[in-house]
Amino acid sequence: MRQASAVAPSTAPLSPGQPTGATPPRAPLAAKAAETTAENPWPVRLLSAKISDYIDRMAPLWVEGQIVQLNRRPGAGMAFLTLRDTDSDMSLPVSVYAKVLDSVGAPLEEGAHVVVHAKPTFWTKRGSFQLQADQLKPVGIGELLARIEHLKRLLAAEGLFDVSRKKPLPFLPHVVGLICGRESKAEHDVVVNARARWPQVRFEIREVAVQGVAAVPQVSAAIAELDAHPDVEVIVVARGGGAVEDLLPFSNETLVRAAAACRTPLVSAIGHETDAPLLDLVADYRASTPTDAARRIVPDVSEERARISQALSRIRGAITSRVTHEQAGLDSLRSRPVLAAPQTMIDSRDREITGLLEGSRRQLDRLLLHAASTVDRLEAQVRALSPAATLERGYAVVHGPAGGVVRSPDDVTSGDALRIRLAHGEIAASAH
Repeated sequence: MRQASAVAPSTAPLSPGQPTGATPPRAPLAAKAAETTAENPWPVRLLSAKISDYIDRMAPLWVEGQIVQLNRRPGAGMAFLTLRDTDSDMSLPVSVYAKVLDSVGAPLEEGAHVVVHAKPTFWTKRGSFQLQADQLKPVGIGELLARIEHLKRLLAAEGLFDVSRKKPLPFLPHVVGLICGRESKAEHDVVVNARARWPQVRFEIREVAVQGVAAVPQVSAAIAELDAHPDVEVIVVARGGGAVEDLLPFSNETLVRAAAACRTPLVSAIGHETDAPLLDLVADYRASTPTDAARRIVPDVSEERARISQALSRIRGAITSRVTHEQAGLDSLRSRPVLAAPQTMIDSRDREITGLLEGSRRQLDRLLLHAASTVDRLEAQVRALSPAATLERGYAVVHGPAGGVVRSPDDVTSGDALRIRLAHGEIAASAH
């Protein structure tokens, strides 16, 4: 290169005390960057020339981005703008001829999406890189909406919009995280309506850009910050509607994924009923307006008190009805004879038992009298048949020597000792 050959004869600086004419030879410059050393570095002009040569070999290309700065002075032939990536915090400077801007039908403003045909260039004197544009085309709303629809299908295929991912909102959050524009009407609608419904609710408010180039990074960062806050129980992202272009950040993939990663229940209150940014689909609840979000995140204290009063009234009515029903049952039971005069049943049983006892006594007496009569009769028969009765009539019983009864003279012999039993005593005798 011409720059490299120009620096080849350069000399090293003189050391103190060295004669002016004594210039030691210097080693040739390194051919590659990896071959440079502290003793043999490249001069700035050589590095700049090599960078410029490398970039010059790049072919012109089409690049898409969002205009974040546009500087055009009246009467100047060249304008300058900054082209920013819509999903990442990266940007490139672009220079464009004024006639190229004039050829665009509608005036370009900051925030517009464009595609640019440009040649990368490197300015060696300033060491700066930029794109030199020769064509510039704005991206139409229709194309942007088509891209959003394509992104919607991709995210839906990943399951980011599934109902199973939706987290229930807390019934009564103590602290609500609110992401909104600076001093916006959406902030007023959410805070005022929420506090009118539940005065004790507290807010952690993050005022950020809700449109333009800074909206995506600021809203995403605010979601992450409030999600990490230990007291925040629900997060509301609020904006009071707007044109399609103004709501584009809320369909940005980076912001949508940041919302999907949020562990705290998230409410989207971006637009009006007809607006449908992708944030609505990934949020746990989609509110039609910021006021609707306020009604959803906290209950109405007057309504809750009315519900409590109604519940207490129903409980009292139910208890009263139950007590009345049970009292009627008790009255019905008590009105029965057995309970109205419980002694009657006892008296009846007492009379029954008394009758049974008297009948038993009479029956026992009859049995005893009959038994006594039978005993007397049997006794008379026994007495009549008893040998003792015979003896009473004057008869005697003779017992032989062996003790047996003598019934015949042949039962004894002469001289045998006999015992004669009389009714009253015995007589000893002998046989002759």
